[in-house]
Amino acid sequence: MDTEKYLLRIGFDGPATPTLETLNRIHRRHLLSVPFENLTIHSGGRVELALQCLYDKIVNQRRGGFCYENNGLFSWLLSQLGFEITVLSAQVKNRITRVYGPPFDHLVVMVMLEGQRWLCDVGFVAGFEIPISLETEDSQKQEHGVFRVRCEGETLFLEMAVEDQTEGKSEEMGWTGLYKFTLQPRQREDFLAMCLYHQTSPSSIFYCKSLCSLLLPNGRVTYLGHKFMVTSFPSEVGGPISKTTQEISDKEIPELLRETFGIELPSPIIPKDEVIIPPPSIY
Repeated sequence: MDTEKYLLRIGFDGPATPTLETLNRIHRRHLLSVPFENLTIHSGGRVELALQCLYDKIVNQRRGGFCYENNGLFSWLLSQLGFEITVLSAQVKNRITRVYGPPFDHLVVMVMLEGQRWLCDVGFVAGFEIPISLETEDSQKQEHGVFRVRCEGETLFLEMAVEDQTEGKSEEMGWTGLYKFTLQPRQREDFLAMCLYHQTSPSSIFYCKSLCSLLLPNGRVTYLGHKFMVTSFPSEVGGPISKTTQEISDKEIPELLRETFGIELPSPIIPKDEVIIPPPSIY
């Protein structure tokens, strides 16, 4: 890996020493530079998890990817910079069914730094911007959200604060689960079967919907099927989030991807936004 080229790709210009400050900055710069996207699946290709393939796609071709790609490559970068990393398996909570996905549903990274454990994730839409401490169950306030890690035995639950919309409780804050995980070390190869599943299963959002999303300093831009959405974050945590949605045609999609996300696809995209079929099993 050419670490200098990778750091240039994400716009990181400081000393890349293995410190918490560096980890925070690299994590946020990755989210601001590398889209979360599954466009390979919808343009006639297959996602490959070999590290050199990921490097070529994300760094040389200036593409993005979903969790196995973005976090897989990010973990390699961290290890090359001298960080002590461990790949972990997580299970994402479905926003509609409220059911957690199967094992190896999501790839995340733990960093051990000066005796402290940090959760890193640059492959999850609407997640945290800088690493989350795994040494506390207290709430952790970031610029655009409040998070916590709750423990039940050996299982950890990543949760995000949300405003309770129940009548009479508009100012109370509740918690919604994002995903659960354990600290059992995994290998990148352990995720191959689920990576294929997410490319071929009608129960996977990645198979059912063509999407691309990128964090901005004060919001997020997202392409989905035939829609383009712009989300603006509130200036203060807990404030209202504004969102606009625009319908786009097949002809407009390539230009949108190029101008907004910097993505040039090698083959035409087939836009997709189908209903996700709930999986038969509950994990």
